[in-house]
Amino acid sequence: MTTPKKIVITGIGASTPLGGTAPESWAALLAGESGASTIEHDWVAEHDLPVTFAAQARVRPDAVLERVETKRLDPSAQYALISAREAWADAGSPDVAPERIGVDYSTGIGGLWTLIDAWETLKTKGPRRVLPMTVPMLMPNAAAAAVSMHLGARAFARTDVSACASSTEAIANAYDHLQAGLADVVIAGGAESCVHPLPIASFAAMQALSKRNDSPETASRPYDVTRDGFVMGEGAATVVMETEEHAIARGAKIYAEVAGGGVTSDSYHITAPDPEGWGAARAVRAALEQAGASIDDVTHVNAHATSTPVGDIAEYKALLAVFGDRVHEIPVAATKAATGHLLGGTGALEAIFAILAIRDRIVPPTINLTQQDPDIPLLVPTAPHSLGSGDQLVISNSFGFGGHNAVVAFRSV
Repeated sequence: MTTPKKIVITGIGASTPLGGTAPESWAALLAGESGASTIEHDWVAEHDLPVTFAAQARVRPDAVLERVETKRLDPSAQYALISAREAWADAGSPDVAPERIGVDYSTGIGGLWTLIDAWETLKTKGPRRVLPMTVPMLMPNAAAAAVSMHLGARAFARTDVSACASSTEAIANAYDHLQAGLADVVIAGGAESCVHPLPIASFAAMQALSKRNDSPETASRPYDVTRDGFVMGEGAATVVMETEEHAIARGAKIYAEVAGGGVTSDSYHITAPDPEGWGAARAVRAALEQAGASIDDVTHVNAHATSTPVGDIAEYKALLAVFGDRVHEIPVAATKAATGHLLGGTGALEAIFAILAIRDRIVPPTINLTQQDPDIPLLVPTAPHSLGSGDQLVISNSFGFGGHNAVVAFRSV
């Protein structure tokens, strides 16, 4: 049996509701900031939306990108390109043959803004006014294509679309592709831009969104007894992955090891998680098995924890099934309390938070937790919490509509 390669993270990038870069987002998270705010657009009142707030990206793409880029890319792909460029530069802009650079990039929905805008143009102005770039801009693989073309990645450019598990799955896929020798460096991540009246109306109709219109910054409150739904977020996050051998040979800095990943399916319900969390538990076990780790090695969990009444409990049951009573001793972070839910981009962002937790040996705070649900007795620090000086193994969970479960494990180096 071939000995698995050691896969490492050498670059990170993010554009989020907390900041325009990964370091800015991490600093705001540690400071206990919230990225949620009232939506200042006319379409909120025009459509009489029941939810009037979201976690909007703090730095708009047009403040970073060239005009030609914003005109030819949907906002979701714009965020992807911004975060990918940051991650690539952070990795030292590796001098690698294009045929040895791959892209695993994801989204939960894709070019929603482009699709709806084009439909409105067709209805009101006719087919001759529909832009020829409409389909290339709205297709789900647009972000992967943009990253591939702008960074010269020719080994492959693959897209998984697994709802809110998408970008965690992308990282797990990148791990497998590096193990298989399909590339020397892989750019992995996810993006979403769905702060738009249609998904807000849809998620509100299914009672999935918080309705705390009078207090957006406290609306996302995972594990709290008063939680009433998630907060829509937007943005993107990207990591650069390569074998440790390749990283050392080129003198790259290394953040952490990608120790393993697990991907499973509930096969239960299109929107609801398996209430006992069996599929999620299998994904955690699969990630630990691939990492060659035991439950006693895990020092921190970045939870999916969206702030929904049903989802938070199902994830707790999954963790309890895997870790037993030890789960109550492992510090857990529910970072969507600060960022909102970036859907297809959320897994990669939380992976970055897990990686930085290892680097800085600190668990970020979970804000808005004032009265913890007694049915979820996890150890959830509400202020930055030290991880200590020992070896670290951190897991990051993502679960999505359709029963998609993805977990990635990261190890200190």
